[in-house]
Amino acid sequence: METRALPNPPSALSRRLSVVAAREHGVSPTQLHWISTDAEIFEVFYREHVEAVQSFVARRVGDRERAADLTAEVFLAAIDSAHRYRPRRAAPRTWLLGIARVVVANDGRQRHRQRVGEERLRGSALLDEEDAAQLDARIDAAARSRELYQAMDRLPEGERTVLELVAIDELSLKEAAALAGVRPVTARVRLHRARQKLRSELEAAADDPNPNKEDQQ
Repeated sequence: METRALPNPPSALSRRLSVVAAREHGVSPTQLHWISTDAEIFEVFYREHVEAVQSFVARRVGDRERAADLTAEVFLAAIDSAHRYRPRRAAPRTWLLGIARVVVANDGRQRHRQRVGEERLRGSALLDEEDAAQLDARIDAAARSRELYQAMDRLPEGERTVLELVAIDELSLKEAAALAGVRPVTARVRLHRARQKLRSELEAAADDPNPNKEDQQ
């Protein structure tokens, strides 16, 4: 069985030049594996992508403390997975949002199984007032996206995944296909179908001024 040789640790000079380059241009695909061993590279990577991850999570989670928790979990998972990153498969941002998608999905399944009222770790203690205010603002701004997200529940899983990645998370079709694990042409077909079905759902809801009238009787 062939084993992959680990890269030699960079010299002090090359490491310093790498940090400078990362701060000026962002963490490159070839530098990403260093986020698990180099605190400065990780800090640059975190600052570069934290808003994108927070926005991604906030569009799916309506609770500030839970969103903070999950954002931290995403970056911890990225550190653990950095050695498996392959630049040819996805750009750093796409790779990181792929991790965020898995973390949020796993959390949703776990919370569904938990008993009501079970105490869980909160992220509020890790936030100062300014961080909390920023996260609140992102969650408020994402409220309309979450309403649309609810309307997407009737779509098949594959179509909904591509639609949310393109329409809500503003990824390119190629990036969405990579995250969904399908070919770009398949993603394009799913996106077209999802848009048609969602348009029909929203038009039907708009035609019914009281969609919950049966529940109120």
